[in-house]
Amino acid sequence: MVRSLPTAVRERLAGLRQLLRDEEVRSISRRYFISNGFDGTLTSIGVGVGSYLSGVADGATVFAVGLGAAVGLGTSGVWSVWEIERAETQADILRLERAMLTDLDDTAIQRQKANARLVHAVMSGIGPILGVVLPLVPFLFEGRGLSLAGATVGGILIGVALLFAFGAYLSTISRQRWYVAGLRMGLAGLVVAAVNYLLPG
Repeated sequence: MVRSLPTAVRERLAGLRQLLRDEEVRSISRRYFISNGFDGTLTSIGVGVGSYLSGVADGATVFAVGLGAAVGLGTSGVWSVWEIERAETQADILRLERAMLTDLDDTAIQRQKANARLVHAVMSGIGPILGVVLPLVPFLFEGRGLSLAGATVGGILIGVALLFAFGAYLSTISRQRWYVAGLRMGLAGLVVAAVNYLLPG
């Protein structure tokens, strides 16, 4: 299957595999993914609880509103990280060029940094999209076995579980107790749900 791909595509895939073995690239992408996934999940819980308390009539409408938030946060994640990493990459290239007294345009170093920027931007966009969409899935089943209240509770539980998973995953890097790290992250989802519930109106 891989051999049937054009040479340029095979070379790009090989470069990507090599890039993903770079711990620095994985670390930065991981931060963007989890940070923006955290934001997206909390946003989703807020959308779900706020919609229910505001009297939104059906789950499909809640999901549609959340989808708009996912598009906004996903676009923000990709665009902002692309520009941030572009500036940082350019600064790194300029420092290397001054140190090496040579032009690094269209070199392996320049291409590697450009590919790393792409990986960071993609991961930054995927995080909030997953974070928003997954907790809203129960709203698609409103009226088909779930009440709006049930969908809201289901969304909160999925969001808290997702946040817990983020925390537990981070604990494997920092060597913390996984359940403590997971509970700390998951607590944020409960706080957002409670604050929305307590808000006037």
